[in-house]
Amino acid sequence: MALAEDVPDRPLDRVSDPEHRLQDALDLAYRYLGHRDRTVAEMRRHLEAKRVEPETIDDVIAELEATRYLDDGRYAKRFAEDKRAIDGWGAERIERRLLQNGVGREHVAAALREDDGHDELAAARAILARRFPGPFEDDRARERALGHLVRKGYDLELAYDAVRAHHAGRDAA
Repeated sequence: MALAEDVPDRPLDRVSDPEHRLQDALDLAYRYLGHRDRTVAEMRRHLEAKRVEPETIDDVIAELEATRYLDDGRYAKRFAEDKRAIDGWGAERIERRLLQNGVGREHVAAALREDDGHDELAAARAILARRFPGPFEDDRARERALGHLVRKGYDLELAYDAVRAHHAGRDAA
């Protein structure tokens, strides 16, 4: 029968060894990142839920940032591009979601400034053309269109402009 001292790398030894704790936490982090990009705040919450010690979490995050596996600026930029192009979200909704995901205001502002020539009015009009292909039949239909754009995260004034332009374009046709 082997004594406890003779058994190499027992789970208890791994837990007490800071190097193993760090490696275990990094393994958890890499698996979590394997699904999609994450923010620093999301990673911190994930590791806390896995009961990783706070100082180990700080070390893991520092290493992941140094190797650019975690980069809130890059995350914010990609998130904004995807939500604009794929889901037709407006700037306000993108900003709200990024802040909910724990991205800092400076990264959010930079991502919204770097819009790569994105024209929000044209995007809003395109949404209206898809959702409301015909002319607005009455004020209620215009209000529904306005509400749709606002829920998508478009500024109220821009939504009004898009509804007016959509309506004017239909009148001219």
